[in-house]
Amino acid sequence: MNDIQIRPATEEDFHAMYGIFQTHVAAGETFPHGPDMDREASYDYWFGAPATTFVAVKGRERVLGMYKLVPNQLGRGSHVASASYMVSPNAQGVGIGHLLAEHSLGEARRRGYLAMQFNYVVSTNTAAIHLWKRLGFSIVGTLPKAYRHRRLGYVDAYVMYKLLEDPARWELADEEQDQAQDEA
Repeated sequence: MNDIQIRPATEEDFHAMYGIFQTHVAAGETFPHGPDMDREASYDYWFGAPATTFVAVKGRERVLGMYKLVPNQLGRGSHVASASYMVSPNAQGVGIGHLLAEHSLGEARRRGYLAMQFNYVVSTNTAAIHLWKRLGFSIVGTLPKAYRHRRLGYVDAYVMYKLLEDPARWELADEEQDQAQDEA
């Protein structure tokens, strides 16, 4: 794992990213995107505003996985991050997802997010759910039969949440942000 680097994604990474994306979408087990999502729409998903996208690479070439970090909501909900992750099927089971997850939590904190929320974790994606729980996320809601799994039919999806900062400090962060806006 020493030779794996996580860095900002570039346009040159997109060909490999799109291959990983297509594989996950075609499987129909973890992402809501349909198989009709074309290359341009996929590019916009990973690189369009306000996404900040990172890749895990081995050496300088091989993309093993990726994630994008975005505000979960606009305006008064923008202090909560959300993210999407994909790992190449050829790299699953060796800790790439965990590396991406840890990196995204650090990046979210660095960018000033106070919490992270996943709006749509498919209940049958047990590896992801296990990882998120190990990293301190809780299931805060269940969306009954919200996901149409390719093999299993309709299954639940979860909303998962984690505080990234002690809420006692949130007021201070809000006051600093409001003061900065007043000064602008």
